[in-house]
Amino acid sequence: MSEALMSTYARQNLAFERGEGSYLYTADGRRYLDFASGIAVTNLGHAHPHLVAKLQEQVGKLWHTSNLFQIPAQEELGRRLVAATFADQAFFCNSGAEACEGSVKIARKYFAAKGQPERWRVITFEGAFHGRTIAMLAAGNNKKYLDGFGHKADGFDHVPLNDLKALKAAIGPETAAVMVEPIQGEGGIREVPAETLRALRQICDEHDLLLIFDEVQTGMGRTGKLFAYEWSGVTPDIMAMAKGLGGGFPVAGILVSKRAGSGITPGTHGTTFGGNLLAMTAGNAVLDVMLAPGFLDQVQQRGLRLRQQLAMIADRHPTIIEEVRGQGLLLAVKTRVPNSDLLNELVAQEMVTVSAADNTVRLLPPLTVSDAEIGEAVRKLEIACTNLEARQTQAAKGAA
Repeated sequence: MSEALMSTYARQNLAFERGEGSYLYTADGRRYLDFASGIAVTNLGHAHPHLVAKLQEQVGKLWHTSNLFQIPAQEELGRRLVAATFADQAFFCNSGAEACEGSVKIARKYFAAKGQPERWRVITFEGAFHGRTIAMLAAGNNKKYLDGFGHKADGFDHVPLNDLKALKAAIGPETAAVMVEPIQGEGGIREVPAETLRALRQICDEHDLLLIFDEVQTGMGRTGKLFAYEWSGVTPDIMAMAKGLGGGFPVAGILVSKRAGSGITPGTHGTTFGGNLLAMTAGNAVLDVMLAPGFLDQVQQRGLRLRQQLAMIADRHPTIIEEVRGQGLLLAVKTRVPNSDLLNELVAQEMVTVSAADNTVRLLPPLTVSDAEIGEAVRKLEIACTNLEARQTQAAKGAA
């Protein structure tokens, strides 16, 4: 890696020149099966023809004007997302962290506008990841990410995941909202049961709190619904989204009910780049594909097929894989060996995945993945597990 870059990433010794569908290609022509999707970002795969055509058309016309002017493509994307979700209003920004932090601002402003500025604290859950801004590091409360950045920002109270008793005990006169990921992504694909999400909704209603869903990773078709909240029947008041919204182009957003967004007036929040014409073109092109009849049904079917195959591999290789987790095409295996061992062995088999907390390896193929490509991934994973088992056997013989 170039010395001109800060050492913020432990990068694989791999660089890709181009992509097509579910594959990435190096400059020397090696082909890798992509089951990382840029960390659940390239949900339509690489170089999707519709997305490419729409962006190429817009690139030659206009990129950016700022939000000082009307942006018809932004209004269109907002209308489409509102029509497809619980929301009444949308706000567009640039990243998941910005969407999560904006969601917290909206919740605080709601109560301030009601004459209750003392209600500003947000309850979050252990294992959460809401981004890397100073405030969102505090929201996630992960010591690894907090170390070295000074005093933790105040305003967040943390409780164990799925512990409703602890949640109720944490609610006080300053509490404004509860923020949760329906499935913790960076936290290791840890699911929040539907009954727990329904209980959160009830508790928030009883205590006049706003419910914030962080669907940065779970949204945009990843679980087989456009957004994961649909599986539980729970309606949040505020929802952060990003990653798959632009199909690889940086774009994020916040969806809100009219009530939750009532405190936001001109000048109270904003962004320079958010909602620019290129980003909105990408978002609308992604929705063109995802909202087509049958698309999300296909994601559900292929997600079920992949999960079943992963479960069979776990049964055959119990010393390597402990558990299969997730929903749709947001899947992971919890490993008994260091997760980096499995990730690196898969790279050796020319397949890329992505690690997560709790010693897991995430499997995040494009939502357009084919049955044949799922079969290829399963074969590569089988070989990787077999190779790791052989090393275990060799190590045991050496120790003897």
